[in-house]
Amino acid sequence: MSQSLWEELAEWPEEKVSLFLDQIGEVGRETLLHDWSVHARPEQLPPPGDWRIWLIVAGRGFGKTRAGAEWVRSVAENDGHARIALVGATIHEARSVMVEGESGLLSIAPYWDRPVWHPALRRLIWRSGAQAMVFGAGEPDSLRGPQFTHIWADEIAKWAEGDAAWDNLMMGLRLGRHPRVLATTTPRPVSLMLRLMGQANVQGSELEGEQARADAVPAASAVQATPAERAAIVITGGATQDNQAHLSADFIAAMERDYGGTALGRQELLGELIEEPEGALWTRALLERCRLTAKARQEMMEAASPFARIVVAVDPPASSHGDACGIIVAALGHDGRGYVLEDGSVEGARPERWASRVSALAVRHGADRVVAEANNGGEMVGSVLRAAQADIPLKLVHASRGKAARAEPVAALYERGRLAHIAAFPALEDQMCGIMAGGEYVGPGRSPDRADALVWAMTELVLGKAGSFRIRNIW
Repeated sequence: MSQSLWEELAEWPEEKVSLFLDQIGEVGRETLLHDWSVHARPEQLPPPGDWRIWLIVAGRGFGKTRAGAEWVRSVAENDGHARIALVGATIHEARSVMVEGESGLLSIAPYWDRPVWHPALRRLIWRSGAQAMVFGAGEPDSLRGPQFTHIWADEIAKWAEGDAAWDNLMMGLRLGRHPRVLATTTPRPVSLMLRLMGQANVQGSELEGEQARADAVPAASAVQATPAERAAIVITGGATQDNQAHLSADFIAAMERDYGGTALGRQELLGELIEEPEGALWTRALLERCRLTAKARQEMMEAASPFARIVVAVDPPASSHGDACGIIVAALGHDGRGYVLEDGSVEGARPERWASRVSALAVRHGADRVVAEANNGGEMVGSVLRAAQADIPLKLVHASRGKAARAEPVAALYERGRLAHIAAFPALEDQMCGIMAGGEYVGPGRSPDRADALVWAMTELVLGKAGSFRIRNIW
């Protein structure tokens, strides 16, 4: 995790710090307290290059507002001709957060160069002559006419009139030699976010590399952009925990406990853009409704014998170099409800490795049966599981329908509240939300291996012998 220079300074020996502070004198010490380049983490500073739009997409508490206010402050102090737009979701939010908030422009300004705030005019004026005007994105027409050298747009993912407001802003970004925009936001899969992220270069602690970018922004990464567009928009990603030095430890622990791995937590804390394909068999909202609360999970685990049956379901890969081996542990409760207990899937594993994993999970959970799809590999599945000394009954199932067709009755069980997840399973849930009703798969990876194993598990536990497949007992 990256550190600011200030945090590194705090780790120096006391004698070294005292000597340094003596050397820079009173003026230097005063300047040090207000020098953002010293206090900021690297990802909170403007990226290098000739970018036009800098987009900070990060979790709550990352320090987006502070980064935005300090960027505006730097522009205003160094360019007396700057004409800056401060745009929030509403005028009230722009004023209360961007100007008057704890990390807003008035709070972060040094006492010797504090801008004058004219609330009635919604205008800030710096000693240099630079000016900033406050706008609300909810009134896109108010952005017609004004022109700017710089724009700070906050929480663009929650703008009610996002595309219209953004387009009007871009048409007004026409003053100065290098007009620029900083947009700070927690992500949501809205049209404006997808537009911008589909054209961008990505950097930062959470979105480094092309693979990470593809994982975090599945649809946006498929948008083709020209080299000029890629150079124009740069994204910095980050999570709430990146700023843990300035956040309550209790807050961090509570967020991880209550939201870790959930769709809401991934969006609001990790800063991931999670899309919702229209027409999918499962939705994020449905899965959240079917997730046990911490209290319900604790009560279940404390019960002497909470489950009537437990199975380990396996969707084997066609080869060790291809897709993942989907391995799901599920149970049937005495209440007749099915529960997902664990996602034990493995990536790129040879048969002996995933078979050993299946065996270990079956023993640890006390499973009464392993259910494995035999279409890929046939007898090989039984052979490798026997070699792994999995001394529990094995049932091979042969699929005669596509994955989506097999998944539909299981998805219906979720809708009826018959199935539940005892915790968050992000990789599994991403696949579930990528299976379309018409048979197409638009989720991560080439195939929904984890989701298919889930379907076999719940078919065995809850649907019984329903479905078009043959069953053959091996042991």
